[in-house]
Amino acid sequence: MDTDTDRDQNMDRDTDQDQIIGEEAESIEEEEADGPVNVSYRLREMGEQYPFRRAVIYPAGWDENGRVAYTHLTFAQLDQDSDCLAHGLEGVGVKRGVRTVLMVTPSIEFFALTFALLKIGAVPVIVDPGMGVKPMVSCLRESRPEAFIGIPKAHFLRRIYPGAFKTVGIWITVGRRLFWSGYSLQQIRELPWRPYPIAETEKDETAAILFTTGSTGPAKGAVYTHGMFSAQLRYLRSYFDIRPGEVDLPTFPLFSLFDPALGMTAVIPDMDPTRPAHADPEKIIEAILNQGVTNMFASPALLRRVGDYGRENAIVLPSLKRVISAGAPVAPEIIETFSHLLPEGAEIHTPYGATEALPVSCIGSREILRETRKLTDQGFGMCVGRPISGLDMTLIRITDDPIEKWSDELLVGPSDIGEITVRGDVVSREYFQRPAADTLSKILGPQGTIWHRMGDLGWMDKKGRIWYCGRKSHRVITEHGPLYTIPCEAIFNSHPSVFRSALVGVGTPPRQKPIICIELKPGSRDVNKEELKRELLNYAARNPLTEHIQTILFHKGFPVDIRHNAKIFREKLAVWAK
Repeated sequence: MDTDTDRDQNMDRDTDQDQIIGEEAESIEEEEADGPVNVSYRLREMGEQYPFRRAVIYPAGWDENGRVAYTHLTFAQLDQDSDCLAHGLEGVGVKRGVRTVLMVTPSIEFFALTFALLKIGAVPVIVDPGMGVKPMVSCLRESRPEAFIGIPKAHFLRRIYPGAFKTVGIWITVGRRLFWSGYSLQQIRELPWRPYPIAETEKDETAAILFTTGSTGPAKGAVYTHGMFSAQLRYLRSYFDIRPGEVDLPTFPLFSLFDPALGMTAVIPDMDPTRPAHADPEKIIEAILNQGVTNMFASPALLRRVGDYGRENAIVLPSLKRVISAGAPVAPEIIETFSHLLPEGAEIHTPYGATEALPVSCIGSREILRETRKLTDQGFGMCVGRPISGLDMTLIRITDDPIEKWSDELLVGPSDIGEITVRGDVVSREYFQRPAADTLSKILGPQGTIWHRMGDLGWMDKKGRIWYCGRKSHRVITEHGPLYTIPCEAIFNSHPSVFRSALVGVGTPPRQKPIICIELKPGSRDVNKEELKRELLNYAARNPLTEHIQTILFHKGFPVDIRHNAKIFREKLAVWAK
């Protein structure tokens, strides 16, 4: 494939920007090279430099006129409150290296507890409750936690699944402690305030265990080091040019944790973070306008919901400088719709990555709408931009087998589709207690470096941009050759009645039968499906990518991940189609 259509001047500008970003990141890295690495040092710095600026804002209720009433902590208050909690946690046995489940809803306590654990050098275990109760309990059991901090609802799990918590010796309730044993958060908060000596953690020391979504297999705990967190902070700050004093609306809780360390005010949105597709757009817009939000992180599902509402009501969000959307491929039409809400100069960024490696690459809405969108619609894949400066990113031949050691013979040719692999300081080296998963996902490189296999397929154009073509496990291997989800689905998604499509395979490779599942737009659900099927088959026949697809099935509503409401569970669709 060849999409060499950029102007030379755009290439030069992008190269210059990458050079500047790289220099800034190297400078920050040099500052940290000689000492301990812990992002909670950044919170302390912000507390000293901007003590009276708001660090976290929380919607606490409404007044008699229906206006939102907020509560907040300043940077100095957040730093001090996390000190008080760190002293208290250490006093009841949560010490350096102790794996500690943290199941607290987005709140001021969530921020204070996380930084308290980091200051101690304890290891927070973060599991998304949106994945479902049984998978979540399985993850908790696997992490062998020694301490548990959670809201009352989370503590009911210990009563229902006691076997999953045999290793826990310390129980702390955030909120009202009912009939179960342990401490309340109020009991352990040590007052009056005195500074907590931040643990001098090393770059390669475990900082947290973050579980993947499990959208394409069992959820796995990615081991994060303090060096990884620090590197992510550097890249986010330099790439997006984030400055202290900005205001963020992070609709995905984990991303909000970087805000205080970046000097940003975090506005906790009034929404259920596990159901972004059902968020109230009025509340999201109200928060942006009320608080002068300059930065927003949102999943594609939330971006679609707020964008549709905002465009229909001619709403403009003048304070926004940038929007960051990730978690699943962001359709160009979602980007176009939400762009109508933005002031001149603001842009939507779509970084690519995974729990094990983030960020990996990025592209902005101007380049998408100006150039790559028309190629995506033609089946070239979804452009996810150029690799982040300082990160090695390449494509290797597609195989489901383990690869023990790195070799340049693994590389695919120019413009060929291969598996995306990455190496760098934002890449997790291992999963927690999952040696088999390490064998399948990690490749040993020179000098003990680790390449991570993303499990995603793509190709690189002549400008160094990666075009995402779908998950490796979702490719359909037919007698005519392999088919890839994103390119094939784009052909069907271009029909005005189609909301989204999903390619699945039935049977055994290399003779799988390709099937396209169709979810219709709400206004098109009463169309003549037989007539529509003929139209879609004509679409398929006219494109060499899809000419061998001869089966189309209509589905009421695709199963999607709960975290982002955007990743399609094609495995479930394949079973349904069969």
